[in-house]
Amino acid sequence: MLDVNPDTVNSLIDKARIFHGKEGVIIPDDTTGSSGNLAADMLTEHQDDSTVQEFKAAVDDLEPDQQVELVALMWIGRGDFDASEWETAVAQARDEWTPRTADYLLSTPMLADYLKEGLAALGYSED
Repeated sequence: MLDVNPDTVNSLIDKARIFHGKEGVIIPDDTTGSSGNLAADMLTEHQDDSTVQEFKAAVDDLEPDQQVELVALMWIGRGDFDASEWETAVAQARDEWTPRTADYLLSTPMLADYLKEGLAALGYSED
């Protein structure tokens, strides 16, 4: 069912935990910023952070279909979709795909938990 390797997802979970756990990382509640893009605004001040660079490189190295699955996995873990709605979540994520998937994911509070829950909902476990 899952085309993206669960080990890759687990590695991204680890990187997201590290980044979100750093002092000074604040994800604003306001979704409007100077550029109109929350992810871009939030990550601009962290662009030199090695964890951000590693996370973005790992996501950018994935095929677009795998990036789409990461987003769908996060949505399932967040409760936007049920595991039985996997195909629907993937279809919506495909419709909304942009080359800035890494920014979107990393700017999501509790990303690591959502990905972990998404994996569990689909029958995978975190290492």
